Amino acid sequence: MPRRPRIDLAGYHHIINRGVARTDVFLEEEDYDIFLGIVCKACKAYRAVVHDYCLMSNHYHLLIETELNNLSLLMKQINSNYAIYFNKKYKRSGHLWQGRYTSRYIVSEAYLYTLIRYIEHNPIEAKMTDQVGEYPYTLCAVLLNKQEPIFCTLHSIVLEQLSYEGIQELLEVTLSDDELEILREIQKQKVISVKNQITYAYGKMLKEHFREIETKAERNLAIANALDDGYTQAEIAKYLQLSRSAISKIVKSVFSTPDPKSINDSIQLDRIRVKYKF
Repeated sequence: MPRRPRIDLAGYHHIINRGVARTDVFLEEEDYDIFLGIVCKACKAYRAVVHDYCLMSNHYHLLIETELNNLSLLMKQINSNYAIYFNKKYKRSGHLWQGRYTSRYIVSEAYLYTLIRYIEHNPIEAKMTDQVGEYPYTLCAVLLNKQEPIFCTLHSIVLEQLSYEGIQELLEVTLSDDELEILREIQKQKVISVKNQITYAYGKMLKEHFREIETKAERNLAIANALDDGYTQAEIAKYLQLSRSAISKIVKSVFSTPDPKSINDSIQLDRIRVKYKF
C-alpha cells in the first residue's frame, strides 16, 4: 500500500509518533523535559511554534505551526536527537520510533480547536487521569496550574487567545462520538492548493453525499457527485460496502445512460465524464 504523502506546506500540522512496537519512549520525568527542550530548539531553528502538545508514555502529539515549508526537516531533528539521547541514557541500540511520524495538515479553524480538545483529553481517554490539568505533560495543564510555559509555546493560540476561564470552557466537555467521527473524517481528507489557497479536496464528507438516499438512481447520482468532489472509487466502495468492480460498473452505467433530475445534473455529468474519460 503506498504511503500517504507528507505535507510540508507552511501552516498548522498535527503530529503523532509512537515508540517502536508501542514501547515507552518516556521513562522518567527528565525524559519529558529533554524532549520538550529538543522540540523548542528545533522550532527556533526552523521558525515554528508549538500551539499544543501531549506527551504520553509511549507516544506524543504535537500541534505545530510552521512558517516555512520545512516540516520534514523539523521533525527529523526532533525525532533523531531524542532517539540519540534516549539510546545513550538507557544503553540501548536500534530504532526508537515505530517509523515515520504521522502528520495531518489543518485547514479548518473549527478542526483546529476540536483538535486541541482531542489532544488535551488524551490522558483521560487513556484512563491516566480524570480531568484536564491533572496530567502534567500537556500545555493546558501548564496554564491551568499556572506554571511557566516553554518558550516555543509562548505564541501558542492556547496562551494568547484563551484565558484561564476560556481553557476551562473549551475543555470541560469531552468530545462526543459525532465529533470524534467528524475529526476522523477530516483527518482522512486530502489537502490541495486551489488558486494559491490551501483547502480540503472534498466539499462534503461521504456521509453527507449519501444522506437521505432512497433509490438506486439517487445513489448512483450521489456516487457521481462524490467522484466529482475528489473521492476515489475505492473510498466510495468501502463506504457503501460494495466491491470496487460494482462501483466501476455503476459509474459507467451512470455516464452511459444518465437520468439526471435537472439540467444542472446533466452538465455536471458531462464534466465528470470528460474528467474521468468515460
